[in-house]
Amino acid sequence: MDIKDTARPLDGADLSAFLRSLPAKPLLLGLGEARHFVEELGELRNEIFRHLVEQEGYRSFAIESDCLRSLLVDDYVTTGTGTLDDVMERGFSHGFGASPANRELVRWMRAYNEEHDEKLRFFGFDGPLEYWAESPRQALTALHALLDGPLPCTVVTRETLDSLLGPDDRWSNEATAMDPSQSIGRSADAQRLRLIADDLVALLDTQAPGLSVEDREAAALYGRTATGLLRYHYWMADASPARWTRLSALRDAMMAANLRAVAEHGPALVFASNLHLQRNKTFMPFGDQQLEWWSAGAITATYLGDRYAFLASALGTAGDDTPPPDTVEGILSTLPWDHALIDARRLAEAIPKPAPRVSHDFAYFPLDPAQLDTIDGVVFLKEAVRLGRLG
Repeated sequence: MDIKDTARPLDGADLSAFLRSLPAKPLLLGLGEARHFVEELGELRNEIFRHLVEQEGYRSFAIESDCLRSLLVDDYVTTGTGTLDDVMERGFSHGFGASPANRELVRWMRAYNEEHDEKLRFFGFDGPLEYWAESPRQALTALHALLDGPLPCTVVTRETLDSLLGPDDRWSNEATAMDPSQSIGRSADAQRLRLIADDLVALLDTQAPGLSVEDREAAALYGRTATGLLRYHYWMADASPARWTRLSALRDAMMAANLRAVAEHGPALVFASNLHLQRNKTFMPFGDQQLEWWSAGAITATYLGDRYAFLASALGTAGDDTPPPDTVEGILSTLPWDHALIDARRLAEAIPKPAPRVSHDFAYFPLDPAQLDTIDGVVFLKEAVRLGRLG
């Protein structure tokens, strides 16, 4: 099979044709990043999303960013609350607010909503996490506030909640990333907060008919974030060798829960690392360990089936890193287009034994040739020169 028979130039018409070739119309279309902070990929993503909105009826965008901070961005794009500068500074985690492509996306979504009655929505689907975790204060107090007014809340007083939470910096201590003894996740206060969070979520479930749709949606977000954060903090205090495998799995499980909520507003384009959106297990070297866990995409696909689709991205030459000609990326670099959309399963048949690519850029995760048949498509950029820094 000629490699060109598996590929097409990446434009709107070909993207629509590719989507129609899938077994079902996706509720969630994942677009993976082979590397964070590649501006060319961000710009291409913006073009893809505009086409999906204008031609395919997509109304939501989700990104690998803090699900609570993103509420500021969603409020801005839907109602115009705040300023673009402010939401780019405070509405993103992981430094993603500094990306010019992300800024242009938010600006475009706001402009679109000013002219249309049916509004576009913006979601972050990561937890409030880096390698450490933020305080559960925002999620817990917001959930408590939603339930304490309209519902007969007898779970806990706000004063008790504040006392148990204490100063936020004892939770968001970056030293806990490598030193579990610094974590308060298994303290008596944290253990009691886990029970309180569970009781608040149970109260929401019993009283949901008395809340508006908007309050139910917000309370569900706060509830799963509070319980997820407290669970994550608990395992931050674990000193066993399984610590980082468990933490990585918990993070992706939180992502998957948020993605299922986004799917209720679908169809949506989801943008995150290939490692989080892939259907197979994620493997990552970590010190002298090899971590292994199910990705958010794998969990989501378990629930959505064919309504979840995944396009992995891959880069040819990235900065000064050029792929060897016998790797997947090297072979795709022979295509005549700067941007291409490849049928991954047909590609797996066309090049049955490509060599794995080894990149000297620690931030770039090459395609795993053995997993091509678990991917719906590959978005390939022949060259990327504007590579931002991580952290």
